[in-house]
Amino acid sequence: MKKNTKGTIYGYIRVSTVAQRDDRQWIALTDFGIPKKCIFVDKQSGKDFDRPAYTKMMKRLGHGDTLVVKSLDRLGRNYDEMTRQLDIITKEKEAAIVVIDLPLLDTRNKYGDDLTAKLISNLVIQVFSYVAETERNMNHQRTMEGLAAARARGVTLGRKPMEKPAGFPAIHAQWEAGKVSARKAAEALGVSTPTFLKWANASTDA
Repeated sequence: MKKNTKGTIYGYIRVSTVAQRDDRQWIALTDFGIPKKCIFVDKQSGKDFDRPAYTKMMKRLGHGDTLVVKSLDRLGRNYDEMTRQLDIITKEKEAAIVVIDLPLLDTRNKYGDDLTAKLISNLVIQVFSYVAETERNMNHQRTMEGLAAARARGVTLGRKPMEKPAGFPAIHAQWEAGKVSARKAAEALGVSTPTFLKWANASTDA
């Protein structure tokens, strides 16, 4: 594992979904000099801290170690959670935190005496945690406003509904008569069973 003058340097990566790519975070951490075996990855939402890789890493993180993340919001999605985790890392674990996208948020002792370093680091943590949450809330608001504007223009949002195949009425009639199961009816139409049942129920209610 990569060692600094005081301990081990770990990296942490988080993406919100399995499908989301984490390439930029990997590049940033490996460019920082962290070996792959010291990088922990979670692919799920940051709305809470029930994250296997993060938990495993935090059990290893200790006095004199350093945790590196690409951006502050990798630790959480709101001000309280980010500041709580930063407190755990810097105070309870007595480790350092480095945020690559925020050069000022580097709690390794580069400001002079320990007291000054801690004071500056705490101020930086508070400010950037607040900024990160504010930016996320603004992005959410912009998204909601954009969706509302699109609806006002008559834009249809979301996935376009699948059209029923031409053979649906005949297959549906056989299903209603009990001649075929929903699964067989769906297979005959080339759709999933839930899709067939959705169409069938809609036709029955119409």
